[in-house]
Amino acid sequence: MIELIQGVLGAFPYAEAAAGEAEGAGLSFNLFWILISAANFGFFIIVLRAAALGPITKMLDERRERIERGLRDAADAALAKGRAIEAADASLAEARRESNEIRANAEKAAAQIREQQAASLKVELEKMRADATAEIEAARVSALASIRSEVADLAISAATKVVGASMDGDRQRALVGEFLDEQRGKGN
Repeated sequence: MIELIQGVLGAFPYAEAAAGEAEGAGLSFNLFWILISAANFGFFIIVLRAAALGPITKMLDERRERIERGLRDAADAALAKGRAIEAADASLAEARRESNEIRANAEKAAAQIREQQAASLKVELEKMRADATAEIEAARVSALASIRSEVADLAISAATKVVGASMDGDRQRALVGEFLDEQRGKGN
């Protein structure tokens, strides 16, 4: 190992003197070489910091800023998402309320239409009943007149046969009409 150190130190002008002293004295420290080594180490740190640590530090700072910006953006997005969900829930509630209102109005309108149709149907049925009653009454009156005429003719024919005398047709009808009116007045 000493030989390796002597080989490396042989490149410097003062290395031969230090190597000669190192062989005879054992372990010795050369203050000059310690200062040179410290200066080399300091120079190496300064160069390393200027060449490598500056850009690395800058890159790490930029990355930290991007991460912090990303976290802020994520927090803002979470807030926006929460607001959007609240807005969607409010819109959904409003839509449900409106649909319930529309359905209630439609049911009310349908009930009114049913009531109107039922009323018009009732009026139409009442009219049909009145017309049917009038037709029945007209048919009854016509049937009674027809029966009255036939009864009168039958009664006259029977009376003619019984009496044997002939009466003129107008006189016979007048007599039968009077008879029937009397009977009707008595309640028969």
